Amino acid sequence: EWMRPLGPLEFWGRMNAMKCGLVGADALTTVSPTYADEIQSGPEYGFGLEGVLRTRRADLFGILNGIDTTTWDPARDRLLPARFDHLGLHGKELCKHALQERVGLPRAPRTPVFGVVSRLVEQKGIDLLLDALDALLDEPLQIVLLGRGQPELETPLRAQAAARPERLAVQMDYDDTLAHWIEAGSDFFLMPSRYEPCGLNQMYSMRYGTVPVVRRTGGLA
Repeated sequence: EWMRPLGPLEFWGRMNAMKCGLVGADALTTVSPTYADEIQSGPEYGFGLEGVLRTRRADLFGILNGIDTTTWDPARDRLLPARFDHLGLHGKELCKHALQERVGLPRAPRTPVFGVVSRLVEQKGIDLLLDALDALLDEPLQIVLLGRGQPELETPLRAQAAARPERLAVQMDYDDTLAHWIEAGSDFFLMPSRYEPCGLNQMYSMRYGTVPVVRRTGGLA
């Protein structure tokens, strides 16, 4: 009965427990209103379950994620070299100088710094960043990137950093302290994600006075 064609478990001749959950739940929720629409729109986001989700449209709610405003608070963040708030940004200037020195970029207070903290995978749009990187690095700016991921994305990023050390610094690592420094010391934050159900770094960035530059998808919208 459950595995009959179009039954609650049947999925193109195979079993899919997620489909059973979507069919049987009283309500469905995901982490942003935009993503709730996207997963109903087609296979790019729905992964074959978009039809099931459309039948539950009235019971599907997108509720935007939140952040830990105690951990991510530039006025109280003990990981930063200097603290600041919306009433005074001198501490942010000090964080920028400290970030540039820490990652080996020239100390340049008037040069905009773009931060990236991400898994280095195609979902996060790192390939899109790579496609634009030559043109970006010809502009008077600096980019600081922190993350680990696919070797085919790590390798060209390392090569670009070696070729343009005055413009690009990459740290292939997971480093919570450096992530806080990047959020605080950058002027802009890049999130070119191909899909992003919610995302948190864009919210951290806004709290730290760092303008997020994002691809319009999911929670980034």
